[in-house]
Amino acid sequence: MFSPTSDNMTETNYFDTMTSTFLLAGPVKIHPRVLQAMAAPSMNHRGSAFHEIVGDIKGMLPLVFGRPGHQAVVTGSGTAGLEAMVASIVGPQDKVLVLSNGHFGARLEKIATRFAKPSVVKAAWGHPFDVEAVKKALAETKPKAVLAVYNETSVGFTNDIATIGPVIKDSGALFLMDAISGLPGIPAPADSWGVDGIVVGSQKAIAAPAGLAMVHLSDRAYSALSPHTFAGDLVEHFKSIEKDDTPWTPGVPLFLALREALLMLKEEGVQNRIDRTKSIATATRAAVKAMGLSLFPEEKYASNTVTAIRYPDGVEDGAFRKALREHHNVEVSGGQGEVKGKIFRFGHMGIASYTDLLVGVAAVERELYRMGKRQTMGEGVSTFLSKIP
Repeated sequence: MFSPTSDNMTETNYFDTMTSTFLLAGPVKIHPRVLQAMAAPSMNHRGSAFHEIVGDIKGMLPLVFGRPGHQAVVTGSGTAGLEAMVASIVGPQDKVLVLSNGHFGARLEKIATRFAKPSVVKAAWGHPFDVEAVKKALAETKPKAVLAVYNETSVGFTNDIATIGPVIKDSGALFLMDAISGLPGIPAPADSWGVDGIVVGSQKAIAAPAGLAMVHLSDRAYSALSPHTFAGDLVEHFKSIEKDDTPWTPGVPLFLALREALLMLKEEGVQNRIDRTKSIATATRAAVKAMGLSLFPEEKYASNTVTAIRYPDGVEDGAFRKALREHHNVEVSGGQGEVKGKIFRFGHMGIASYTDLLVGVAAVERELYRMGKRQTMGEGVSTFLSKIP
């Protein structure tokens, strides 16, 4: 393997936001087509041109959720979409069960606390839930709804919803899911999982700008709507989108961008995007191990949209990510909450390419060498290359 001399290790600051290899776990890299779609003059958001845009988006939302149903777009972040879903279905007297094993599971608990009476089943961050503990909590609390995260971005972990979902379904509770960083980068929930509500963020696997949340409800969840919020009132959002409209003033440029991103998803094919995302993730995980690093979660639960990597002893998070930016023009995510400073994360969803991750792997390998954590370079890069089609 290549062993560079000190002459090769210049420390020029190359960071440039316009040209960087952008590997955050969200927001993600955006295609020029999507960026260009936003460069439009102001338009009447109650006029026919904008109605056509909303109609196009409405027609493509089933691509994202993997099913038809009651679907709408809410102007606001993924958190706004989650709040809209929760606040439109449960109220102050309702019992809610939250499943939490990461930063965004903890956020679901905070949202639920504002609108209902939550109980929580916790697992260690990046670890699966004890199914028997979930069954016990369902029996004891008899909740109206259960909230869980499908893809826990904070720790690069995909929850085993195929196992948990049927348990929740059998209890009779509504199952409301945060899939913000999952769909359409990982498979949509199967009907047998019993998922009644799904929220997806525009800035993740769809590869549009941040600022829009897409919400899907089953017939059962739709029948349970009883909003306790105004701006996030899903009754109004579903009523409006049927007329190719929005209830309140929308983020018009974001809708333009979302339509273009969904057109690109349709052109690629949802299954092709899922397969490509998985292939990149598999190669990335192999490269991580080849560099002597370890994944944060157990590999069988590792997310295909974001890889969370433990730092070796003696590597300081801020310094490491700064070195990636300044020496290689590569941007990666750090940890959040309990794992802040302990991990860094590669995002590889949306339109992320093999080349993007190859650059990221090479940059990490070089900085580990520079910091004295590796004696040679090349193992990560060669392993990555050997795993891609």
